[in-house]
Amino acid sequence: MIGLLLQISETATAVQDTVVNAVVNTVAKQEFDTLSFWSLMVKGGIFMIPIGIMSIITIFIFVERFMAINRASKEEANFMNNIKDFIHDGRLDSALSLCKHNNSPIARMVEKGLLRIGKPLSDITAAIENVGNLEVNKLEKNLAVLATCAGAAPMVGFLGTVSGMINAFYNMSKAGNNIEISVLSGGIYEAMVTTLAGLIVGITAYICYNYLVARVQKIVFLLESRVTEFTDLLNEPA
Repeated sequence: MIGLLLQISETATAVQDTVVNAVVNTVAKQEFDTLSFWSLMVKGGIFMIPIGIMSIITIFIFVERFMAINRASKEEANFMNNIKDFIHDGRLDSALSLCKHNNSPIARMVEKGLLRIGKPLSDITAAIENVGNLEVNKLEKNLAVLATCAGAAPMVGFLGTVSGMINAFYNMSKAGNNIEISVLSGGIYEAMVTTLAGLIVGITAYICYNYLVARVQKIVFLLESRVTEFTDLLNEPA
């Protein structure tokens, strides 16, 4: 009888442990499931709003500038060779028509140079350089905004960190001797989330900015080489 009672007691204990473990796992799973992106946004407080706006601006500018720079970097095959042949044959109208039908910075610069043929070479070069500066400014459109997001997002995140810590210490002072972990968790939660979000947006914007600047510099070098090629063409003996 005693053995039977011991066996029943051990079975009851095992069942109780199983039920407790199941409840704990269920609660833990529910706690984990609630830690979603939107819950983090809410816990981060009001400082997540400007960080979220800067993240949208960063993505929009990068995609838009990436596509614009890709279009500007495309050069029609044998474009300069065709321009050279037209100039040597005296067919300036054909050269101008080729430039007008080619939507690229190089074509617009060469077109300006063709329109200045007959004037001093210094005037032609100055006109081409002016067009080139305008084209580079178009390529660099909104890059300053991207750089601002790269610097401002971490600062806003750190501002949220300071605000969260102030909130945590304020709650500590109000709680007196009855301090619980839940009193501190809200402010610390806000501090950590805003720091993380600000750093993610800032690092992303910084990488995107430097990548686009490097692409623009490659196009600038290409434009300079084509300007040199065009001016050398004008200097060739008839």
